[in-house]
Amino acid sequence: MSLFQLIALAVLAAAFFLGVYVFRRARRVFGLKRWSSLVLGLALVSGPVLLFTGRLSLVPARWIVPAAVSGSALTLGTIFAAVLLFHVDIARGVAALAARWWPARPDQDEAESASETTVVEVEPVIDEVAGEASEEPASAPTLSRREVLGQFASGGALVLGGSLGGYSAFFGRHDYAVEEVVVALPGLPATLEGFTLVQLSDIHIGRFVGEWELRAAERLVKDARADLIVLTGDLVDHEPQYAPQLGRLVRRLVPLARHGVAAVPGNHDYYAGIDEVLGALDRGGARVLRNEGVVIGDGGGGFALLGVDDLWAGGHGEPVPGGPGPDLDRAIHMVPPDLGRVLLCHQPELFHHVAADIQLQLSGHTHGGQVTLGYEPASYVLPHGYVEGLYERHGGKLYVNRGFGTAGPPARLGAAPELTRVILTRA
Repeated sequence: MSLFQLIALAVLAAAFFLGVYVFRRARRVFGLKRWSSLVLGLALVSGPVLLFTGRLSLVPARWIVPAAVSGSALTLGTIFAAVLLFHVDIARGVAALAARWWPARPDQDEAESASETTVVEVEPVIDEVAGEASEEPASAPTLSRREVLGQFASGGALVLGGSLGGYSAFFGRHDYAVEEVVVALPGLPATLEGFTLVQLSDIHIGRFVGEWELRAAERLVKDARADLIVLTGDLVDHEPQYAPQLGRLVRRLVPLARHGVAAVPGNHDYYAGIDEVLGALDRGGARVLRNEGVVIGDGGGGFALLGVDDLWAGGHGEPVPGGPGPDLDRAIHMVPPDLGRVLLCHQPELFHHVAADIQLQLSGHTHGGQVTLGYEPASYVLPHGYVEGLYERHGGKLYVNRGFGTAGPPARLGAAPELTRVILTRA
């Protein structure tokens, strides 16, 4: 079983347990009866199943995208609702502890008692063990004002979580953002002041990124007015039959920048078939830089553009000297030593080791976490915490692009798909 399948199974298991939690809370908060409970349960179970079968192409071809997108909406909605409910439970627990350790004064007790005369009647609580509502309740339970607020907060968490799941799958992955960053590059000649690199990364051309998305990318690049377009890996998702589509995209992009298109491969390009991906880039007119360096400029001078192979080119381990993988020294020796250096490398991890040797590194790979709820768990998982945006170390700078497509669930939240304008200025 592959690593991806193991991760997918782990997500399925987690989604199941969270689904049970959300199901029980939703029944209690909304007073769901038998049939509405059955519909909710089927939706919660079908989400992970649809996502898993669609993403791994285990359903007929025409159903792959609808299954995976719908499954993403349901699964992520469940996860978001569970996370928000967890926060509500923490708040309610803190309030309960505060009431226990700092009881109200007698006059406040009287006010509380008075307020509790305006109680609300609720549906009979569904029996958590038998799963059926009481047929003849002796009396309708009442809720205090604090409990009513807790119920409203729980209901809001369920509704908001489900809504965010739908947004992330159906809209968030197409909510493109153009980011702009200005970087001072030592040695940049006056003739190249304001030189603009437009970066596209992690396009993941495949079943979930097709011609519609690529036309959107083309429009964004055209509006960005690039001097040079750089593609920083994971250009094809994992199926080689989509490589020709990459070639057609590059062919349309080349005329949009006076210095054309430069590209480096990413790990997914190896999964898809590196020969097919590189062949498509070559035929499209891109300049592929695998451990190579070129001078970008004019008669007034220029800067060194370096590109290295992916860190996982030889597998998921460390690069083998002389074998596939990044070789920055080789690229550096191909350009004059006194020029400012801009490095294209798919994975930002390399920056930690080469920051002193380059002035700017452009990377992708992380998708900015792709799906977040205000937290960045990826910063605790990814090496050195490089997730998105600008970083600095030993005088060198790193910019991590959030990527244009998706990997795993076809959804995005809190990490909008990105095109980056990098404007170079004189140091």
